[in-house]
Amino acid sequence: MKESVLYKDKKMKWSLPKIDPVLAISLSLATASCFFHAPRWEYVDFKVLISLFNLMMAIKAFEGLKLLDKVAIGLLNKCENSRTISAILISLCFFSSMIVTNDVALLTFVPLTLVISRTAKVNMMKTVILQTIAANIGSSLTPMGNPQNLFLFATYGLKPLLFFSTILLMGVLGIIVVVFLIIRLPKKELNNINLTPIQVGNPKHAGFWGLSLIVTIASIFGYISYQLAFIVTLVTSIVLDGKLLRRIDYQLLITFIGFFIFVGNISNTYAVQAAAQASLEDSDSVYFTSILLSQFISNVPASILLAHFTSDWQPLLIGVNIGGLGTIIASLASVISYKLFTGENPKENKTYLVKFTIYNFSLLAILTLSFYFIKKFLDLL
Repeated sequence: MKESVLYKDKKMKWSLPKIDPVLAISLSLATASCFFHAPRWEYVDFKVLISLFNLMMAIKAFEGLKLLDKVAIGLLNKCENSRTISAILISLCFFSSMIVTNDVALLTFVPLTLVISRTAKVNMMKTVILQTIAANIGSSLTPMGNPQNLFLFATYGLKPLLFFSTILLMGVLGIIVVVFLIIRLPKKELNNINLTPIQVGNPKHAGFWGLSLIVTIASIFGYISYQLAFIVTLVTSIVLDGKLLRRIDYQLLITFIGFFIFVGNISNTYAVQAAAQASLEDSDSVYFTSILLSQFISNVPASILLAHFTSDWQPLLIGVNIGGLGTIIASLASVISYKLFTGENPKENKTYLVKFTIYNFSLLAILTLSFYFIKKFLDLL
C-alpha cells in the first residue's frame, strides 16, 4: 500500500486553496451576524478548538505511521463483504461516542473508513454518513457523550438514573433505524482483494503519540487543562515530525470559529431571546422548539440558549439530541466527517451534502414523530 489515504505529498503550487462550501457558509453567517451584535472573544470555545487540533494531530501522526492502514487491512482480512465492514465501523462510532464524544469517535474512525475505502476500492460515502448519524445518536445516551448533555446534566443537577431513563427511548428508536439502514447498504464481496502487508512506522513514535492522545482525551474530560494537552501535542509534533503541522485541516478550525461567532452574536440579540421566551409555553413547545432551533444554530448553543428560559429539562434534553440530526450544522460533529470525506473526495462534496441531508432529515422526521407519539401514548397509560 502506498501513502495514507488522507494526504499525499505534492509539489508546492502557487494557488489559493479551494474554500469549502461549509466554511464559506460559516464565515458568511458570522459576518452577517456582526451587523446585529458586536462579536466577543468569549463566544469562541477555545477548549473545543484546541482539543480538535490536538486530536487531528494525533490522527495524522497515526496515519503517517501506517497504524490505520494496518487496522484497515486487519478488518478487511476478517470480513467477506463491504456491508460487514460498514456495520463494524458504524458500530464503533456508536459505542465509542458514548465515552469519548461524537467528535472524537468521528475523528478516529472516519479516517479508518477512508483507508478501507481506498484499499478495497469501495465507495463508502453512505458508511461515513451512517457513522455520523450513529455517533450523534450514541453520544446522546451518556452525560459525557456530547457537550449539550454535559451542560444540561450540570445545569439542572440531574441524577444518572433520571438521565438514562429519559434518554433511553430515543436511543432505542435511533438504534432500530440505524440497523435498518445498515441492512440496506450494498454488499460487495471482498474475497479477491490482494492486500500487501503493512509495516508499521517507528514503534517509539507510536507510543509517544498514544500518550499524547491519552493526555488530550484526559483534557476533554477535565482531568487536566486543555492548555497543557496543547503543549504536550505541540512539543511531541515538533520533536517527532514538525511537518505534521502543515497537514492539519485548518479550514475546519476556521469553520468552527465562524459558527461560534454566529451563534454568539445571534443568541444575544433581543429578537432571538424574545422569540425563545415566547415559544416555550409547555413541554411540547420546548421539545419542538429545541429541535427546530438546533437546525439553525446547532444543538449545543440551542441547549445553552433555551435553558435560560425553561425549567422543563426533559423535552429540552430529548429535543437537542434529536435536533443533532437534520442540517449539517445541527451537530457540529457532522462537519468533521464531512470535511474528512470531502478532503479525500473533493469532487463528491455536493453529492455527499445531498445524501447526508436526505438521510438526516428522514431520520429526524422519524425520530421526532415516533418519540412524540410513543411518549404521548405512554403518558395515557
